[in-house]
Amino acid sequence: MFRRFSVNFAVTSIFLDFLFIDFALWVSSELRTSLSFLSFVKEIPAPVHLPIDLYLFFPPIWIGVFLLFAVYDGRKNLRIVDELSSLSLGSLLAGVALAGILYFSYRDVSRFLFLFFFLLAYGLLLLWRFYFRTMFRYAHEKGMRERRVLILGAGDVGRLVVDQIRAHPYLGLKLVGFLDDDPDKLSDLKDVLGSLDQAHQIAIEKRIDDVIITLPMSAHERLTQVVSELHDLPVRVRVVPDYFSLTLHRASVEEFAGIPMLDLRAPALNDYQRMIKRAFDLIVTLVGLPFALPVMAIIAMAIRFDSHGPIFYLAGRVGENSKPFKMFKFRTMVQDADKMKPIAAQTITEQVVLKRADDPRITRVGHFLRKTSLDELPQLLNVLRGDMSLVGPRPELPALVKQYASWQRKRFVVPQGMTGWWQVNGRSDKPMHLHTDEDLYYVQHYSIWLDIQILARTIWTVLRGRGAY
Repeated sequence: MFRRFSVNFAVTSIFLDFLFIDFALWVSSELRTSLSFLSFVKEIPAPVHLPIDLYLFFPPIWIGVFLLFAVYDGRKNLRIVDELSSLSLGSLLAGVALAGILYFSYRDVSRFLFLFFFLLAYGLLLLWRFYFRTMFRYAHEKGMRERRVLILGAGDVGRLVVDQIRAHPYLGLKLVGFLDDDPDKLSDLKDVLGSLDQAHQIAIEKRIDDVIITLPMSAHERLTQVVSELHDLPVRVRVVPDYFSLTLHRASVEEFAGIPMLDLRAPALNDYQRMIKRAFDLIVTLVGLPFALPVMAIIAMAIRFDSHGPIFYLAGRVGENSKPFKMFKFRTMVQDADKMKPIAAQTITEQVVLKRADDPRITRVGHFLRKTSLDELPQLLNVLRGDMSLVGPRPELPALVKQYASWQRKRFVVPQGMTGWWQVNGRSDKPMHLHTDEDLYYVQHYSIWLDIQILARTIWTVLRGRGAY
């Protein structure tokens, strides 16, 4: 069967990419003469005939870059935003590579023709993928390409797997039921079809495609027995280890001294994602600094004239991997405000809020800076130093981190940011600790496109001034 994540689909994708890249090259050459009427395009009276070499070399180079960016690995591109990200970045690099080849070989190919070809090819590669996504989603909704799933173990881990299956309907997975040896679950839960001893029989009767084992670590011998009984059936058997109480974010399988092992503290961002995120931070910060520096100079003078004390406030914060650092801010309170009294606390639904709008220690300029979030502009220096990112969970106070539960520490597995998912979904209006859920959403759904979306929404949030004080 032609499945979304099959080798056949990957091979078909490569074949289609090859055809569409060559098709875009041919169309751009055919239309080049007729597009000479555009004011910014140089007129070419004669038809353009591109060398056959370009038709032979362009598709393999583009596809080779796609292979490096794992564009054909469907399981790494489950979400449309992930596929769009890898496809766009891969196409951009491929375009640069192809432009370099033309520069050193066929320099008579016009820049407009190449740009037209690149945009057309990118659009076609994007279009056919969206079409297939739509077709697969339709087939899954109609039950035409569903994979029937049986879960062994109806405990918390098994229920978590069900939640993930239901959260991703486009995968075409259908839960048939559970098997469990617990007598209470067998009698009380309707979705528990029987005991583990019936795994072989039910897998045949229910036409199961995938068996997911979510048994606790104490059931190691039982797990071995069940797996051996299923060996003669054409089913995929997967095991969800019961290590969730030990890991802070995710686990990955890697070789250590030649032995495959589970890494319970695998980085949330792989090397490629970290490289792209850091490059994005540096580019945006360096482009924005010429505009930010004059504003910062005006703010510095306003602070100097408004109250005595330093212009900047160095705040101790906890960064990525719980590493402490000093975060730069414009001073918004009177000098030695920390020594005047403890940070004012307010209780909302039994949760502590660090900020309050009527704090008497805030200066006149400080009120304006906090309302507009301009007090955080100096953190661009933290971004340049690598202490922070433009987007990420908000750096936390060390005293509060000491009170964190284990699950809350997951927010430190990525670089902490000037703005983030929490800031564009409530900011200071949300009680302390409650925003941890927003931070974990960002950690679990990270992509460079999510960073761009958050930055765009931050502008609107700052203009509204909601929750900032």
